[in-house]
Amino acid sequence: MLTWKNLRALVPALGQTPDYAACLDAFPVLALAKTTPQDPRHHAEGDVWTHTCMVVDALLALPQWRAASREDQETLFFAALLHDVSKHATTVVDPVTGAIGQPGHSRMGAIDARVLLWDAGMPFEQREAVCRLIAVHQLPFYVMADLRSARPPEFIVRQLSCRLSLPLLATLAEADMRGRICQDQARILDHIELFRELAREEGCYGQPRAFADAHTRVSYFRGADLHPDYPLFQEPGSKVTVMCGLPASGKDSWVAAHRPGLPVVSFDDARAELGLAHGKNEGLVAHAATDKAKALLRSRSPFVWNATHLSQSMRDKTLDLLYAYGAEVEIVYLEQSRSELLKRNHRRDTSLSNKALLGMLRKWEVPVPTEAHQVSYLCAPVG
Repeated sequence: MLTWKNLRALVPALGQTPDYAACLDAFPVLALAKTTPQDPRHHAEGDVWTHTCMVVDALLALPQWRAASREDQETLFFAALLHDVSKHATTVVDPVTGAIGQPGHSRMGAIDARVLLWDAGMPFEQREAVCRLIAVHQLPFYVMADLRSARPPEFIVRQLSCRLSLPLLATLAEADMRGRICQDQARILDHIELFRELAREEGCYGQPRAFADAHTRVSYFRGADLHPDYPLFQEPGSKVTVMCGLPASGKDSWVAAHRPGLPVVSFDDARAELGLAHGKNEGLVAHAATDKAKALLRSRSPFVWNATHLSQSMRDKTLDLLYAYGAEVEIVYLEQSRSELLKRNHRRDTSLSNKALLGMLRKWEVPVPTEAHQVSYLCAPVG
């Protein structure tokens, strides 16, 4: 059984080289990278595994790696090793031109890495640091050229700084670019350096961009035309606790202990009231729950929205509604180990099978700090 102790032993000390055979033993899925092709315009070195090894080697040669703390070295190592873990599953080849692409591999890679590192018992904060890096690992290539985003570079840098370490992201991006053979390498490396300079100018290279207050921060990242340094007046609205986590992670127990007496909007409750099994007529269930939430929002009443809210798209539907009514939102995220989840779910009176629960891991996106006025992470201790 893979453990975090075993995993940490894969990270080379200064002056040592990686044991790639051991890395493949730890993460067998990476063997698929050996037969996954890449577009030769961007990856003349060949398959994904060749590129991955080159990226890790490039990382270990960077001065930023040598100067990093051991924890940051571990974070960078696993982000580099797993940054393309999902390319095999996202590869598409144009039948006419033969062009190779892997759309969405970064976002899917973050989910796949999360499951792998969760099973290995990697500490939550460090694991999420790895996954957040993987999810956006190519952004520093393009932010300063503004080729792929409708947002200005300042917005993206500010947002990223509130989610992860920009020095670590820039280091990973530089290793990713140095660990390949392509014609535009020098130009992209210049973009990464400009990305670093902008972050320094914004005062967020190594720390989150400061905001006047939480409401100003939430409003800014949701598109309000404001300056981060000047507070935006907040109209009074409902104070809403949005629960988030896999089924059987302890959401109901937490609500009973920490929000007693508050009204609860729950898909499970709506499902029970409608007499529907899990997965049956979910549209009707969502409609009933949303109607209850709207009534509470109109009266500006505090309440709890208790659902899995597992993917970003699922949370966005809830958050868009809450913010449209001027709510103040706290997200409470709960997490347990795989074995504990399955044990709890098996004991529960539920129509959700353990197989169906595990199928939900394909949508597992942990909330980031920019999604709400406050985000609390409550995870069972490792080991």
